[in-house]
Amino acid sequence: MICLMAGVFAEAIACTSAIIGAELNPYGRPLLWKHRDTSAIDNKVEHIAAGPEGYAYTGLFNASDKGLKECWTGFNSEGFAIMNTASYNLKDDNVAEKDMDKEGYLMTKALRSCTTVDDFARLLDTLPRPMGVEANFGVIDATGAGAYFETNNHSYKRINLEDSPEHMLVRTNYSHTGRPGEGFGFVREANALHLLGPAAEKKEITPEYLTETLSRTFYHDLMGRDMAEGLEEGWVIDQDFIPRFKSCATIVIEGIAPSDGAVGKGAGEGYVMWTGLGYPPCADIYPVTFGADGIHPDLRGTGPDGHSKASDLSKKRRDEVFPKHYGNGDKYIRLSRLRNPEGTGYLQVIPAQNLEVYRKFRDQHRRR
Repeated sequence: MICLMAGVFAEAIACTSAIIGAELNPYGRPLLWKHRDTSAIDNKVEHIAAGPEGYAYTGLFNASDKGLKECWTGFNSEGFAIMNTASYNLKDDNVAEKDMDKEGYLMTKALRSCTTVDDFARLLDTLPRPMGVEANFGVIDATGAGAYFETNNHSYKRINLEDSPEHMLVRTNYSHTGRPGEGFGFVREANALHLLGPAAEKKEITPEYLTETLSRTFYHDLMGRDMAEGLEEGWVIDQDFIPRFKSCATIVIEGIAPSDGAVGKGAGEGYVMWTGLGYPPCADIYPVTFGADGIHPDLRGTGPDGHSKASDLSKKRRDEVFPKHYGNGDKYIRLSRLRNPEGTGYLQVIPAQNLEVYRKFRDQHRRR
């Protein structure tokens, strides 16, 4: 059985993301979630020591980034954390494409220099124009503050978490302050909001809910159901789900219980960056803590061409989920590799293992 959806389109750089207020987390900690979609499918996690350039930080990098110049999600020693999603309705100039896509450089600069959300605003105010970006930057800090900065080459609009009645913000690949009706990710945003709603009402949005439910769901808001349910032996077309063929990571940065006194005093040492590299429905989750010793070897770029073992393993599993390796094969999901009557599908086996990783870490580190 094949479920067809019209208008298949895969933007090269995408992402689904959220900022979750501490009020909605049972441990009283703010969360920063990025489900990364990009053509740079091979990723790694590395730690950069403090130096003349600024603070130490831990983050996600493309495997090919030998100099670790472009961080795509990360947190620093002071408890400042950042991620982004590409936007496609903010650019209002003729800056050439070769001078764009500087988001990774900007986030690296922010991790080196920012302590608070307000610091990031000041950084944007002082950067030379054009900045070479069109993105929604999501940030949190140790006070519990959070915000999206919908940013183009010359200006930005700040949307504060504290102004959200729901205590959460979600962004995909358009900006809410940008040109109406342009951009991408409208259905993915609706998917995320639909799935977050019940957990938010119960104040039970956890890192594992983001990585094990949102990043592995085939719920489609336009269709009003999970398109993988009841089709264990069938196929589904990869369109407008949160996990996509180009999805290469699911990351949740779990902050600390908000405290003004923690700012600037090594607050990042209390953070955890829950990390799944590769195609998220097939990804193993690892807790990453601050410092070089806080990164599991499987996440490091120690393989050929900077590849990480975890990313390569998940990519190999993805090849089974998308077994048609020709033509438009990257649009067709073989559901039996995710869920089957034998109970051996990746969605049936891996999430249970990951939840045990979460439980053991919390037990060992008394993160209640």
